[in-house]
Amino acid sequence: MSDTKKTLFLLDAYALIFRAYYAFIRAPRINSKGLNTSAAFGFTNTLLDILKNQNPTHLAVVIDYPGPTFRNEMYSEYKANREATPEDIKSAVPYIKRILEALNIPLLEIQGFEADDVIGTLAKKATGNGFDTYMVTPDKDFAQLVNEDIKMYKPKSRGNEVELWGPDEVREKFGVPEPINVIDVLALWGDAADNIPGCPGIGEKRSKDIIGKYHTIDNVYQNLDDFSGKQKENLANNREQVEMARKLVTINTEVHVDVEIESLKRSEPDLEKLRTILDELEFRTLWERLSGETKAKPTQPAQGSLFGDDEIPVKVSTAESLKTIDDVTHQYFLADNEMAIQSLAMELSMQQEFCFDTETSALNVWESNLVGIAFSWKAGEAYYVPLPVETEKAEKLLEPLKPVFSDSNILKIGQNLKFDALMLRRYGIHVSAPFFDTMVAHHLIQPGLRHNMDYLAEIYLKYKPVSIEELIGEKGKKQGSMRDVPPEKVKEYAGEDADITFQLKQKLEKELKDEKLTSFFTDVEMPLLNVLVQMEYNGVRIDVDELGKSGKELEKRLETLESEIMQIAGKSFNVNSPRQVGEVLFDTLKIDAKAGRTKSGQYTTNEEVLQKLKDKHPIIPKILEQRGLKKLLSTYVDALPKLVVKETGRLHTSYNQALVVTGRLSSSNPNLQNIPIRDDEGREIRKAFTVVDEYHVFLSADYSQVELRLMAHLSKDEHMLEAFNRGDDIHAATAARIFNVPQEEVNSDMRRKAKTANFGIIYGISAFGLSERLNIPRGEAKSIIDGYFENFDGVKAYMEESIRLARDKGYVETIFGRKRYLPDINSRNAVVRGMAERNAINAPIQGTAADIIKMAMVKIQNELNKGGYKTKMILQVHDELNFEVPKEELEEVRQLVRSSMESACKLSVPLVVDMGEGKNWLEAH
Repeated sequence: MSDTKKTLFLLDAYALIFRAYYAFIRAPRINSKGLNTSAAFGFTNTLLDILKNQNPTHLAVVIDYPGPTFRNEMYSEYKANREATPEDIKSAVPYIKRILEALNIPLLEIQGFEADDVIGTLAKKATGNGFDTYMVTPDKDFAQLVNEDIKMYKPKSRGNEVELWGPDEVREKFGVPEPINVIDVLALWGDAADNIPGCPGIGEKRSKDIIGKYHTIDNVYQNLDDFSGKQKENLANNREQVEMARKLVTINTEVHVDVEIESLKRSEPDLEKLRTILDELEFRTLWERLSGETKAKPTQPAQGSLFGDDEIPVKVSTAESLKTIDDVTHQYFLADNEMAIQSLAMELSMQQEFCFDTETSALNVWESNLVGIAFSWKAGEAYYVPLPVETEKAEKLLEPLKPVFSDSNILKIGQNLKFDALMLRRYGIHVSAPFFDTMVAHHLIQPGLRHNMDYLAEIYLKYKPVSIEELIGEKGKKQGSMRDVPPEKVKEYAGEDADITFQLKQKLEKELKDEKLTSFFTDVEMPLLNVLVQMEYNGVRIDVDELGKSGKELEKRLETLESEIMQIAGKSFNVNSPRQVGEVLFDTLKIDAKAGRTKSGQYTTNEEVLQKLKDKHPIIPKILEQRGLKKLLSTYVDALPKLVVKETGRLHTSYNQALVVTGRLSSSNPNLQNIPIRDDEGREIRKAFTVVDEYHVFLSADYSQVELRLMAHLSKDEHMLEAFNRGDDIHAATAARIFNVPQEEVNSDMRRKAKTANFGIIYGISAFGLSERLNIPRGEAKSIIDGYFENFDGVKAYMEESIRLARDKGYVETIFGRKRYLPDINSRNAVVRGMAERNAINAPIQGTAADIIKMAMVKIQNELNKGGYKTKMILQVHDELNFEVPKEELEEVRQLVRSSMESACKLSVPLVVDMGEGKNWLEAH
């Protein structure tokens, strides 16, 4: 940005609001009141980023005036096909207006005109008056206005940095001599989103090529004889339409805007008003970016101030401020000697419940040692036991606490208890159930929200805990260790954690009861926590040598593949560079460039794009394979050996019980649920997961088609029920009905199509989606789906009823009462509503499948414990459980596992388990 000129930033409100909303569409931000805050958060984040990093001297936000504009008078079909604005965007706009009001940033709208026209007029007004103007928008139409004084500022998105478009960038992206010629490109191209037709048969690339050569629409028609065939015919027959499109896409820079540019100068924000609105929206991190600061005149400029260089921070206190440790009466005590610890143990042994929280030197259980443990069983009171770094000394000090932790009559409370229990397990302490984990409880109550303690404290207790950064510094290489902080100081931090978590338990316990989830939480989720502690502690053995052999084979295959790719391309290039791959595919090989071009005109070669193009050219499947191999090498072959814990010689993944909204477990560090099993290379990775010695066997047990069985049970479809209860091959039975042939005449192709339809229907697959997946014409895909619903009308009725119930209640639930909230189910926007409808159909099925395997895991571990078996449960991957079994226990354990899994839940169709064993995961699976 220029230091000598004044800078004017003009923000296109709705373009930024829509962009922010859809950026979070798959994982929306929902606050504790159930309000979708995605749009407000994204917009405000962009605004604050501009204020801080660009520090404009002048600023305004411009919004479309509701109702028709001059373009509608010109062309009645203008924007006629636009979907209704999502309700969550409508509800966000009043909040955004209040934020702008608090920041004292003008919000401009002019009746009869769009934001584009107002921004264009203001930008033109500022030109020649000492301003650099930046139009903040992702909308390509603004490129027509760019000149040396006016630029487009495209905010960060999806990991991409800010883009600045001056005249050179516009020329490059549109292939035109001057930015003004963008109007002509858009006129030929048309705009489906605004229902501007353009010229039929001429898309983005061709329109750029034509205007790049002829510069204007007028020149195109003066040289019409240069064109031939259908293109000439389309241009000739649609001249009036193209001329109309040109008028519609031209931004009007002559709007009567009764605003002087100088009146847009930045002014002092009302921080108390801003604090109120950000508190209401629960935008804690955004408020922290503002640092709770207002301004006072300094003797010297404050560097990096958000509101200008002439301001200095001064704390503001508001009525809405959260309480902190300084505002509440509390007593946190040190128990830092043997006598004090024995006294504490005696006190704990007399409680019905207590909360505990470990402090560690690192976040990874296997790379940490205990720094101390905090306890609380009364609000406002806690005890902290600091521990020495030497393990033996720490274990000796902890000895009096062992009986308390192992007492099955005392409820142990914690936040992310699994971590604490595992940590103590490494010090020889077994923490016995019953448990109450506040993180898991909140995930069960509100699966779509955050579950960390700071968030829960703010929402339920209106309290802001001491941050870890206050003790050990900001995250990064320079961050210290809790071990280096004096115990007296750690006592306040750790005691607060235990105290707050104890108080949260009382609140969450009531909510579980209100939501009728107490039984599921107590009988399934908390016993499962105990199973996961055992599983993670067990770990799984990795044959590093075997993995190394697989790695060498993968590297050879990778070299061959990359050589083949360059041979097909006819040139050498960096296969690992997305930019160079894009140039080879779309410029050199002339593969469908439109499919690979983003709205900004850049090429993209992400997996989604390449999957769509994989049948267009033999190079693309090879690029996809090459990327898959690179990912396998980096994610597993190279990474797994480094994650083997020296202490145990095993790999210890971490299972996340409070992450996936459907209730499924996920795994991390490393993620073992993404190892591909359909290709040879992925299977090679599984071969490295093995047993400890020749006296043990790897046993794998996998639910067979559990989601389809649940669809049969929930839908009560007579044909599905009949097929499963007869023990038929469900995909062959489905194919027989769809294709109207006897089951014995179903061929492999029919079965493949039926199988894809069976699983696709659960996820709300469309005819387009099915045609893409099966590589068949859309008409054939539609007839398969139509045939499916004709023959399985119970499934169709279930889907319709699930959507109806979701609309009435705002949520769907599993057989066992786990809820999935769907705030967008009644949206008038078809895209948003469609996603919620698919979740309404799928969530009860996927969630119930998750619940069933959890119940099976609890049942199996109980039976293993009861029978005194040495068998270890070592892995869970979706519907599959894996065990390390002593050979002499194999037959009994097979029966025990099968019986426990198949009887975990009573359905109207049998639950069936496939089993296998071998010396490694590949053989067993």
